[in-house]
Amino acid sequence: MGYSMTVAENMFENLRLELRRGCLTLAVLAQLRQEHYGYTLRKALTERGLAIDESTLYPLLRRLETQGLLTSEWREEEKRNKRFYRLSADGETMFTQLLDEWNAINASLYKIL
Repeated sequence: MGYSMTVAENMFENLRLELRRGCLTLAVLAQLRQEHYGYTLRKALTERGLAIDESTLYPLLRRLETQGLLTSEWREEEKRNKRFYRLSADGETMFTQLLDEWNAINASLYKIL
């Protein structure tokens, strides 16, 4: 019986991560309508109930920047260099489109569930 629970728990965790992945992208884009550096971005997301590990956040930020959805710049603040991120013009357009899609999916799921 213990083996079944482990398999079920593992399956749940994999499906949970799959579900979260797209949600995290949308949440990061939403938060970056205002400029943040990594720590303040993580803190803002956590305060709103969506905790994200550094090992997930920074690769996501790099990918979104490579895709042209974010801009970043290094600045010194409190005697430390910090990389600040913000949505690019393309990022704002993509965020709006993804938000519309999210709302449509949510409306459909609400009807189904």
